[in-house]
Amino acid sequence: MNRIRLTKRFDFEAAHALTGYDGACRHIHGHSYVLHVTVSGYPSTDPTDPKLGMAMDFGTLKRIVAENIIDRFDHCLMLRTDSPLALDAKREYERVELFDFQPTCENILLLFVEILRHRLPSSVCLHRMQLNETSASYAEWYASDQ
Repeated sequence: MNRIRLTKRFDFEAAHALTGYDGACRHIHGHSYVLHVTVSGYPSTDPTDPKLGMAMDFGTLKRIVAENIIDRFDHCLMLRTDSPLALDAKREYERVELFDFQPTCENILLLFVEILRHRLPSSVCLHRMQLNETSASYAEWYASDQ
């Protein structure tokens, strides 16, 4: 039987600021993020299975990522908890995520990995994730590297 990898792309908008950073990203700014989620599994061979021939239904993957990541992070402001902006932002805006870590592309991606890896069906495993912060800059995570 052949293992298959499926990838779905997700787009969302968010802002962040890197507290204590020595460049322009210390200021609040936004990105049009692109998230690629790749799962790995074996296509169903059960002729009675409505998902015959699928390792995972793309619709199911879309729902899981939307409910756990996109709905939470789209149009939000991401800040470190100790940011001078954190308390005012939390008071003034509904969609603010505060973290104990610096909200870099790398750290946000690692958070997304942790969120998803426990919510996928047991028939597939998380293989790879890529988070583009810009069209030319992204972070990647591979299960095989862990």
